[in-house]
Amino acid sequence: MVIYNLKDNINLDDIKQAADFIKSGKLVIFPTETVYGIGADGLNSDAINDIFKAKGRKNDNPLILHVSSIDMVYRIAKNINEIELKLMNKFFPGPLTIIFDKKECVPYEATGGLDTVGIRMPSNIIANKLIEYSDTPIAAPSANVSGKPSGTNISDIIDELGNKVSCIIDGGDTKIGVESTVVRVIDNKIHILRPGYVTKEMLEEYGEVIIDKHILGDIEENDKVLSPGMKYKHYAPNTKCVMVYSKDNNKLISKIKELETFNTLVICNELNKNNYKKCISYGITLEDIAHNIFKILREVDNYNVDLVIIEGVEKEGLGLAIMNRLIRACSHNYIEIK
Repeated sequence: MVIYNLKDNINLDDIKQAADFIKSGKLVIFPTETVYGIGADGLNSDAINDIFKAKGRKNDNPLILHVSSIDMVYRIAKNINEIELKLMNKFFPGPLTIIFDKKECVPYEATGGLDTVGIRMPSNIIANKLIEYSDTPIAAPSANVSGKPSGTNISDIIDELGNKVSCIIDGGDTKIGVESTVVRVIDNKIHILRPGYVTKEMLEEYGEVIIDKHILGDIEENDKVLSPGMKYKHYAPNTKCVMVYSKDNNKLISKIKELETFNTLVICNELNKNNYKKCISYGITLEDIAHNIFKILREVDNYNVDLVIIEGVEKEGLGLAIMNRLIRACSHNYIEIK
């Protein structure tokens, strides 16, 4: 395995060498602005199957193809409509994935057997150049063992996946920390299938926005899904987790203190940390929480506690994406206090 350290200096020759691994059907871990991805040639069925094997991921869970240009979108997608064009013009490159009708060149291994494909153009320079030099869309789910918290830096990932890939590009900590928003335009309405950094409020300028009912709920085992992150256990440490939320901060604190034992860890807002016996702060703002939460979820098993209690946040804006991830991390163990 080769590791390229680009944390302080982006060396294009190193990225070109990493692209050679992609071209030869190998796996490469690389940074995006959201989380790290484990990537392979998105048009190579064998390479895509290697992603599923490395992650232990079920192959009915579709992957996102990452592109470096609008021209590359047209190589793999068809029937692109006016709203999708507007969304691309506004949010590409960036943390938005759009589900398109796929062209025949996209193998079903990448799409969970569907006739659609999720496409995103990362704004991270390393990711964008890797795709450009590879001259192919790169299929890249988050770099983690399936079901575990996503990786936001190399130290999160290397022990888990380092022996399963040919190359790792270390670009330092990712900027955002939660995966992209995933949307599908149906009958000129924008359906959010997975919330992320691009919020409902940002999308409303381009049409009516509908939030999928499964975002804060569960989905049946045999249901087909259009987006990753909708199905199966996600983002979860081994320790049992429960989330508590209330708009009333006093009620929130009171309920958590009621649930606390001598061997409980609380993950909370910085402003509340002095109220609990043992706690980790995830920051103050929603941007703080989005950036920090996966790293914290990866650490909680090291505390050897019986229970982790997580403070929920308001389900608005970026808070919807955070709550979507936390509900799955807690396996839907969720208490809301009115």
